[in-house]
Amino acid sequence: MKLSGNTILITGGSSGIGLAFAQRFLKAGNTVIVTGRREHILEHAKDNYPNLITRVSDLAVESERIALFDWVTTNYPDVNVLVNNAGIQQRFNVLKTDAKDNWRYFNQEITTNIEAPCHLSMLFAPFFAAKEEATIINVTSGLAFTPFAIAPIYSATKAALHSFTISLRHQLSETSVEVIEVAPPAVSTDLGGAGLHTHGEPLDAFADGIFEGFQEGKQEIGYGTSVARLRMSRDDIDAYAASMYQATKGFVE
Repeated sequence: MKLSGNTILITGGSSGIGLAFAQRFLKAGNTVIVTGRREHILEHAKDNYPNLITRVSDLAVESERIALFDWVTTNYPDVNVLVNNAGIQQRFNVLKTDAKDNWRYFNQEITTNIEAPCHLSMLFAPFFAAKEEATIINVTSGLAFTPFAIAPIYSATKAALHSFTISLRHQLSETSVEVIEVAPPAVSTDLGGAGLHTHGEPLDAFADGIFEGFQEGKQEIGYGTSVARLRMSRDDIDAYAASMYQATKGFVE
Protein backbone atom coordinates (compact mmCIF):
# COMPACT_ATOMS: atom_id res chain seq x y z
CA MET A 1 0.00 0.00 0.00
CA LYS A 2 1.06 3.58 -0.47
CA LEU A 3 1.77 5.26 2.85
CA SER A 4 0.87 8.86 2.05
CA GLY A 5 -1.98 10.74 0.42
CA ASN A 6 -4.69 8.44 1.78
CA THR A 7 -7.86 9.09 3.74
CA ILE A 8 -7.86 6.44 6.46
CA LEU A 9 -10.51 5.20 8.90
CA ILE A 10 -9.14 3.41 11.98
CA THR A 11 -11.56 1.68 14.35
CA GLY A 12 -10.51 1.59 17.98
CA GLY A 13 -8.16 4.42 17.09
CA SER A 14 -8.31 6.49 20.27
CA SER A 15 -5.62 4.56 22.17
CA GLY A 16 -3.16 1.67 22.01
CA ILE A 17 -2.27 0.15 18.65
CA GLY A 18 -4.92 2.14 16.78
CA LEU A 19 -3.61 5.49 18.03
CA ALA A 20 0.00 4.48 17.36
CA PHE A 21 -0.99 3.69 13.77
CA ALA A 22 -2.93 6.97 13.50
CA GLN A 23 0.08 8.94 14.68
CA ARG A 24 2.32 7.38 12.03
CA PHE A 25 -0.23 7.77 9.25
CA LEU A 26 -0.65 11.45 10.13
CA LYS A 27 3.11 11.97 10.11
CA ALA A 28 3.30 10.33 6.67
CA GLY A 29 0.84 12.86 5.21
CA ASN A 30 -2.56 11.18 5.40
CA THR A 31 -6.03 12.32 6.50
CA VAL A 32 -6.87 10.11 9.48
CA ILE A 33 -10.29 9.42 11.01
CA VAL A 34 -10.45 7.48 14.28
CA THR A 35 -13.50 6.03 15.93
CA GLY A 36 -14.16 4.63 19.39
CA ARG A 37 -16.88 4.15 21.99
CA ARG A 38 -15.59 6.58 24.63
CA GLU A 39 -15.88 10.26 23.78
CA HIS A 40 -13.46 11.45 26.48
CA ILE A 41 -10.72 9.12 25.21
CA LEU A 42 -11.26 10.39 21.67
CA GLU A 43 -11.09 13.97 22.93
CA HIS A 44 -7.81 13.21 24.69
CA ALA A 45 -6.39 11.73 21.49
CA LYS A 46 -7.42 14.83 19.53
CA ASP A 47 -5.82 17.07 22.16
CA ASN A 48 -2.54 15.28 21.52
CA TYR A 49 -3.00 15.11 17.73
CA PRO A 50 -5.17 18.07 16.63
CA ASN A 51 -5.27 16.93 13.00
CA LEU A 52 -7.14 13.75 13.91
CA ILE A 53 -10.78 13.53 12.87
CA THR A 54 -12.81 11.73 15.53
CA ARG A 55 -16.18 10.00 15.60
CA VAL A 56 -17.91 8.28 18.52
CA SER A 57 -19.28 4.91 17.42
CA ASP A 58 -20.14 1.64 19.17
CA LEU A 59 -19.21 -1.00 16.62
CA ALA A 60 -21.00 -3.71 18.58
CA VAL A 61 -24.26 -2.18 17.27
CA GLU A 62 -25.20 -2.95 13.65
CA SER A 63 -26.98 0.36 13.05
CA GLU A 64 -23.95 2.32 14.28
CA ARG A 65 -21.67 0.49 11.86
CA ILE A 66 -23.96 1.43 8.98
CA ALA A 67 -24.18 5.00 10.26
CA LEU A 68 -20.38 5.16 10.45
CA PHE A 69 -20.04 3.97 6.85
CA ASP A 70 -22.63 6.50 5.65
CA TRP A 71 -21.03 9.36 7.61
CA VAL A 72 -17.48 8.63 6.44
CA THR A 73 -18.34 8.10 2.78
CA THR A 74 -20.54 11.21 2.69
CA ASN A 75 -18.21 13.59 4.53
CA TYR A 76 -14.88 12.09 3.43
CA PRO A 77 -15.59 10.51 0.03
CA ASP A 78 -11.85 10.15 -0.65
CA VAL A 79 -11.61 7.51 2.08
CA ASN A 80 -9.62 4.60 0.64
CA VAL A 81 -8.18 2.76 3.65
CA LEU A 82 -10.06 0.90 6.39
CA VAL A 83 -8.14 -0.36 9.42
CA ASN A 84 -10.25 -2.84 11.42
CA ASN A 85 -8.42 -2.53 14.71
CA ALA A 86 -11.10 -2.31 17.43
CA GLY A 87 -11.09 -5.28 19.76
CA ILE A 88 -11.67 -6.39 23.34
CA GLN A 89 -10.18 -9.27 25.30
CA GLN A 90 -11.82 -11.09 28.22
CA ARG A 91 -10.04 -13.71 30.29
CA PHE A 92 -12.15 -16.29 32.06
CA ASN A 93 -12.59 -19.91 33.13
CA VAL A 94 -15.66 -21.47 31.49
CA LEU A 95 -16.39 -23.38 34.71
CA LYS A 96 -16.70 -20.13 36.62
CA THR A 97 -18.85 -18.03 34.31
CA ASP A 98 -22.53 -17.18 34.30
CA ALA A 99 -23.29 -17.87 30.66
CA LYS A 100 -27.02 -18.15 31.33
CA ASP A 101 -27.68 -14.67 32.68
CA ASN A 102 -24.57 -12.84 31.51
CA TRP A 103 -24.17 -13.96 27.88
CA ARG A 104 -24.47 -10.38 26.62
CA TYR A 105 -21.17 -9.57 28.34
CA PHE A 106 -19.36 -12.41 26.53
CA ASN A 107 -21.17 -11.88 23.25
CA GLN A 108 -19.86 -8.30 23.07
CA GLU A 109 -16.43 -9.77 22.42
CA ILE A 110 -17.80 -11.67 19.43
CA THR A 111 -19.66 -8.70 17.97
CA THR A 112 -16.74 -6.32 18.41
CA ASN A 113 -13.92 -8.62 17.31
CA ILE A 114 -15.42 -10.52 14.38
CA GLU A 115 -18.93 -9.32 13.47
CA ALA A 116 -17.90 -5.66 13.26
CA PRO A 117 -14.80 -6.05 11.05
CA CYS A 118 -16.59 -8.47 8.73
CA HIS A 119 -19.55 -6.10 8.39
CA LEU A 120 -17.37 -3.02 7.86
CA SER A 121 -15.23 -4.84 5.30
CA MET A 122 -18.36 -5.85 3.40
CA LEU A 123 -19.71 -2.29 3.53
CA PHE A 124 -16.49 -0.66 2.34
CA ALA A 125 -15.28 -3.27 -0.19
CA PRO A 126 -17.66 -2.26 -3.05
CA PHE A 127 -17.01 1.43 -2.34
CA PHE A 128 -13.24 0.86 -2.40
CA ALA A 129 -13.35 -1.35 -5.51
CA ALA A 130 -14.44 1.69 -7.53
CA LYS A 131 -11.28 3.56 -6.54
CA GLU A 132 -7.90 3.53 -8.24
CA GLU A 133 -6.19 2.27 -5.09
CA ALA A 134 -7.54 1.14 -1.71
CA THR A 135 -6.62 -1.05 1.24
CA ILE A 136 -8.38 -3.00 3.99
CA ILE A 137 -6.16 -3.79 6.98
CA ASN A 138 -7.45 -6.32 9.50
CA VAL A 139 -5.69 -6.48 12.85
CA THR A 140 -5.85 -10.05 14.10
CA SER A 141 -3.39 -11.49 16.64
CA GLY A 142 -0.70 -14.09 17.12
CA LEU A 143 -3.46 -15.78 19.15
CA ALA A 144 -5.30 -16.44 15.88
CA PHE A 145 -2.62 -19.10 15.31
CA THR A 146 -1.73 -20.22 18.86
CA PRO A 147 -4.84 -19.83 21.05
CA PHE A 148 -4.55 -18.39 24.54
CA ALA A 149 -6.73 -20.76 26.54
CA ILE A 150 -7.65 -18.25 29.25
CA ALA A 151 -8.94 -15.87 26.54
CA PRO A 152 -10.91 -18.43 24.51
CA ILE A 153 -13.43 -16.15 22.78
CA TYR A 154 -10.77 -13.59 21.90
CA SER A 155 -8.54 -16.27 20.38
CA ALA A 156 -11.47 -17.76 18.44
CA THR A 157 -12.58 -14.41 17.05
CA LYS A 158 -9.08 -13.58 15.89
CA ALA A 159 -8.76 -16.99 14.21
CA ALA A 160 -12.06 -16.33 12.46
CA LEU A 161 -10.90 -12.87 11.34
CA HIS A 162 -7.68 -14.41 9.98
CA SER A 163 -9.74 -16.85 7.90
CA PHE A 164 -12.11 -14.10 6.73
CA THR A 165 -9.12 -11.96 5.70
CA ILE A 166 -7.74 -14.72 3.48
CA SER A 167 -11.12 -15.13 1.79
CA LEU A 168 -11.52 -11.37 1.40
CA ARG A 169 -8.08 -11.15 -0.21
CA HIS A 170 -9.01 -13.80 -2.77
CA GLN A 171 -12.36 -12.21 -3.56
CA LEU A 172 -10.80 -8.77 -4.06
CA SER A 173 -7.70 -10.03 -5.89
CA GLU A 174 -8.94 -8.77 -9.27
CA THR A 175 -9.86 -5.33 -7.93
CA SER A 176 -7.83 -2.32 -6.82
CA VAL A 177 -8.30 -3.26 -3.16
CA GLU A 178 -5.31 -4.68 -1.28
CA VAL A 179 -6.03 -6.75 1.84
CA ILE A 180 -3.42 -6.82 4.62
CA GLU A 181 -3.40 -8.74 7.88
CA VAL A 182 -1.50 -7.47 10.92
CA ALA A 183 -0.99 -10.14 13.59
CA PRO A 184 0.44 -8.57 16.75
CA PRO A 185 2.09 -10.47 19.58
CA ALA A 186 1.40 -9.24 23.13
CA VAL A 187 1.96 -5.47 22.98
CA SER A 188 2.21 -3.16 25.97
CA THR A 189 -1.29 -1.64 25.86
CA ASP A 190 -4.37 -1.75 28.12
CA LEU A 191 -6.07 -4.51 26.08
CA GLY A 192 -8.03 -6.68 28.51
CA GLY A 193 -7.36 -4.28 31.37
CA ALA A 194 -4.59 -2.07 32.70
CA GLY A 195 -1.37 -3.88 33.55
CA LEU A 196 -2.09 -7.17 31.77
CA HIS A 197 0.29 -6.57 28.87
CA THR A 198 3.16 -4.70 30.51
CA HIS A 199 5.39 -7.66 29.55
CA GLY A 200 4.51 -7.20 25.88
CA GLU A 201 6.45 -5.60 23.05
CA PRO A 202 6.92 -1.82 23.41
CA LEU A 203 4.11 -0.12 21.50
CA ASP A 204 6.27 2.27 19.49
CA ALA A 205 8.74 -0.42 18.44
CA PHE A 206 5.85 -2.67 17.39
CA ALA A 207 4.14 0.07 15.35
CA ASP A 208 7.42 0.99 13.65
CA GLY A 209 7.96 -2.68 12.76
CA ILE A 210 4.50 -3.00 11.25
CA PHE A 211 5.03 0.12 9.15
CA GLU A 212 8.23 -1.41 7.82
CA GLY A 213 6.07 -4.34 6.71
CA PHE A 214 3.68 -1.93 4.96
CA GLN A 215 6.63 -0.33 3.16
CA GLU A 216 7.89 -3.75 2.05
CA GLY A 217 4.49 -4.61 0.58
CA LYS A 218 3.78 -7.57 2.86
CA GLN A 219 0.23 -8.93 2.95
CA GLU A 220 0.63 -10.68 6.32
CA ILE A 221 2.69 -8.91 8.96
CA GLY A 222 3.77 -10.23 12.33
CA TYR A 223 6.20 -8.82 14.86
CA GLY A 224 8.41 -10.31 17.52
CA THR A 225 7.09 -13.63 18.80
CA SER A 226 4.12 -13.64 16.43
CA VAL A 227 6.34 -13.95 13.34
CA ALA A 228 7.21 -17.61 13.93
CA ARG A 229 3.68 -18.42 15.08
CA LEU A 230 2.23 -17.47 11.69
CA ARG A 231 3.95 -20.50 10.16
CA MET A 232 4.02 -23.03 13.01
CA SER A 233 3.25 -26.69 12.39
CA ARG A 234 0.17 -28.15 14.07
CA ASP A 235 2.31 -30.02 16.60
CA ASP A 236 4.16 -26.83 17.50
CA ILE A 237 0.87 -24.94 17.83
CA ASP A 238 -0.49 -27.54 20.24
CA ALA A 239 2.67 -27.49 22.33
CA TYR A 240 2.84 -23.69 22.40
CA ALA A 241 -0.83 -23.32 23.39
CA ALA A 242 -0.43 -25.93 26.16
CA SER A 243 2.65 -24.21 27.57
CA MET A 244 0.89 -20.81 27.58
CA TYR A 245 -2.08 -22.30 29.42
CA GLN A 246 0.06 -23.94 32.07
CA ALA A 247 1.89 -20.68 32.66
CA THR A 248 -1.28 -18.58 32.97
CA LYS A 249 -4.16 -20.76 34.18
CA GLY A 250 -3.79 -19.47 37.73
CA PHE A 251 -5.04 -16.07 36.59
CA VAL A 252 -8.57 -17.41 36.02
CA GLU A 253 -8.81 -20.12 38.67
